[in-house]
Amino acid sequence: MNLKDNKYAQYYLVQEMMGTVDTVRKFDPSCSQFVADSAKETGRLMFSGEGSSRIMPSKNAGRKAKTWGLDLNVQTEGSHQACEYDLSKFTVCMASNSGRTKETLMLANDLTAKGNDRRFGLTANVDTPLEAACVKTHVLQCGWENAVAATKSVVEQALFCESIIWNVAGKDMKAAMAGLPEKLEQALTLPVASEIVDWVKGAKTIYFAGMNDGVAEELTLKTNEITRRKSDFLEGTYALHGIEEVMQEGDIVFVVQPIESEYAKYQTVFGNAGVHVVAIDTKPTPFTTIVVPEAGEMQPYVYLCAGWNILVEVGISDSINLDKPQRARKVGNEM
Repeated sequence: MNLKDNKYAQYYLVQEMMGTVDTVRKFDPSCSQFVADSAKETGRLMFSGEGSSRIMPSKNAGRKAKTWGLDLNVQTEGSHQACEYDLSKFTVCMASNSGRTKETLMLANDLTAKGNDRRFGLTANVDTPLEAACVKTHVLQCGWENAVAATKSVVEQALFCESIIWNVAGKDMKAAMAGLPEKLEQALTLPVASEIVDWVKGAKTIYFAGMNDGVAEELTLKTNEITRRKSDFLEGTYALHGIEEVMQEGDIVFVVQPIESEYAKYQTVFGNAGVHVVAIDTKPTPFTTIVVPEAGEMQPYVYLCAGWNILVEVGISDSINLDKPQRARKVGNEM
């Protein structure tokens, strides 16, 4: 996709996806220092939010903390379930672009009632109910999005949450981000083979497989919003443990950075089921592969943008209004 062709440029969704490049370029990792300072004191950090405000932002940050072996207990949970937990010793970071998401406000108010003064917010708007319910709130710099499907805000939320981990660890996130905007632009604009688009359009179900860092799961959600097609997230090697029983011939699985030791197993399982396999990786694989630039510690963001690119191509091919799903709303459950 690109902004030079009106078939793409006419949609806010594409404009906002491409706006991710500048959003990343302007991001200042120090913006989350106040949450990091609290997390270092408590040793416990809970991320909460609903949908896209939680899936990749929280899970990507949690994976980074565990990969580094950071001495920080990082958890994530939806608001209702988080309310069941004793969070009195936790720093809690709650995300809601609108600042009006019912479930998130419920958790913020619950923490207030229980006397937790380490409750922090993350929104895309100023003067919201969530900001009023939190001790301190950071407002995203990317601005409010017009398309129903959240895109550049997801990336900025993810950077904010991940920057907490970098700040707790005392590592230089700016150095890791050098060159990332250009790599995201490459992933957003690389050509997608018409064969892949046709496979998606012919599938009864579109599957995304990958690590539990929110990337494949977020793409699963965006598939519903952007292409109006059924999708399912297969965590880790879940795809190799029985799901083929219900897969139909002609379905498609996008595997984000497939595990090399499982290549043969993927070929056997999906081949026997008559399922198309497309890998999203930094190198060629035995499967049809969308090869993206290497970005080191920031690789998940490149994979996400490549996935968006695929979904836009499918939506455009189907002449779908990318900005306005028929049923989904911008704010899923508003207070």
